[in-house]
Amino acid sequence: MVDRRRARRSCLAVPGSSAKMIDKARGLAVDSFFLDLEDAVAPLAKDEARSRVVAALNEGGWDGKVRTVRVNDLTSRWTYRDVVEVVEGAGENLDAIVLPKVTGPDHVRWLDLTLSQVERATGLEVGRIGIEAQIEDARGLVEVDAIAAASPRVESLVFGPADFMASVGIRSMVVGEQPSGYDVGDAYHYPLMRILMAARAHDVQAVDGPYLAIKDVDGLRRAGGRSAALGFDGKWVLHPGQVDAVNELFSPRQADYDHAENVLDAYEWCTSDAGGRRGAAMLGEEMIDEASRKMALVIANKGRAAGMVRQDPWTPPEEG
Repeated sequence: MVDRRRARRSCLAVPGSSAKMIDKARGLAVDSFFLDLEDAVAPLAKDEARSRVVAALNEGGWDGKVRTVRVNDLTSRWTYRDVVEVVEGAGENLDAIVLPKVTGPDHVRWLDLTLSQVERATGLEVGRIGIEAQIEDARGLVEVDAIAAASPRVESLVFGPADFMASVGIRSMVVGEQPSGYDVGDAYHYPLMRILMAARAHDVQAVDGPYLAIKDVDGLRRAGGRSAALGFDGKWVLHPGQVDAVNELFSPRQADYDHAENVLDAYEWCTSDAGGRRGAAMLGEEMIDEASRKMALVIANKGRAAGMVRQDPWTPPEEG
């Protein structure tokens, strides 16, 4: 029922209590956004922020962006009201709920059940609203496979680096950068790869968390480049100045996209009657086969999600 192929190269965090930031977010070239009711909203402003979020979703103007809301985590006293009021008030204009600090599959099942009850009560299509599960501590990482499989609503797993660093005791206050003394490899490689494996095993997306030094674009490129190279689908952004860099990092290069689409077309042709029903063939100087097709499909899907257009199309050879 949910769409697990939505583009999420860049996902903008927008404080749900700020009318100014909500209005500005509408014009930014991000694939996705979440109106935040959790960390970006003070406890005394939670109720007002819910009403503002509902109004912002219903007012529209989001130009095809994935529309999400981050509710408070299930250890708080706000989560139930967050879900009920947002979905009752703006469910038709909501694509997914971001659930933070998920430590096990029961959190996801609770949200799935609650969403279904509200959808039925309000006449919304049951099962259309997706879930993005945020993995932010050691318990969540250990349970990530069960979390990914907990509901057909799950669309993505999101790494939450700041809370994760605190959870495991990483000695750094610079979120996204390597801790002092860690001079070989990447201190975040294991949690990133663990989340990625769970996501791919259960056919959901993997999204990297934010880089908090918002003016350090070079640092953002270093951190985002690592998760993009692993195969993550996107990254959260906190500031408009981070958007272009993140969109670029999580989009294929034009030449790679063109080549991937050409591999798919060439392989489809060579396995057809016209192409001789061959399981392997040459594309220029490259041998392509079923494994090549699978690799090309990954790049092609990322390019299509980013709205890329092939510039150098392959054409089948002329008969004779």
